[in-house]
Amino acid sequence: MKKVYFAILLLLIFGGGLAFIKFNPPIEIGTLGYSEDNKSVVVGIGNNGFRNLKIVEVVVNQHEKASDVKIQKSNALQGFIVTDDFRNVEAKEYVFTDMKQVSIKSGTSPSANFEKLDEGMASENDEIYGISVIHPNAIHTVHIKYKYFGMSFNETVEIL
Repeated sequence: MKKVYFAILLLLIFGGGLAFIKFNPPIEIGTLGYSEDNKSVVVGIGNNGFRNLKIVEVVVNQHEKASDVKIQKSNALQGFIVTDDFRNVEAKEYVFTDMKQVSIKSGTSPSANFEKLDEGMASENDEIYGISVIHPNAIHTVHIKYKYFGMSFNETVEIL
């Protein structure tokens, strides 16, 4: 009988954990930057969860495939760059990586980094991530699909 109670308890804990994760997604949207013509944008993201998350897909507007999508990895002092060419002179000072090769580390909440900046406590060790998107038409919406603990999540960001 004790084994049955123990099994039920484990199921409740596991189910409660899954429900908590599902109703408290780990991704946090921070900085939003875009070019004058809205054909290139940067969506600052962070992870306030317990473990790394993986960006699976980024599409724009009405779920159109973007021309190019990269993850910018920077630090709170350097920030991000909005660019329509990842290889131009200004962009060379920033790190752009294919999204399939990057996991967004836990503890990279944009709000925590903004707080550190406001207090003058930010450093080059404070990692920040941005999704850089280039598209031939104006970008109005960025749809981000990601995985966390094996579950899929979607986040939609409206560009003003």
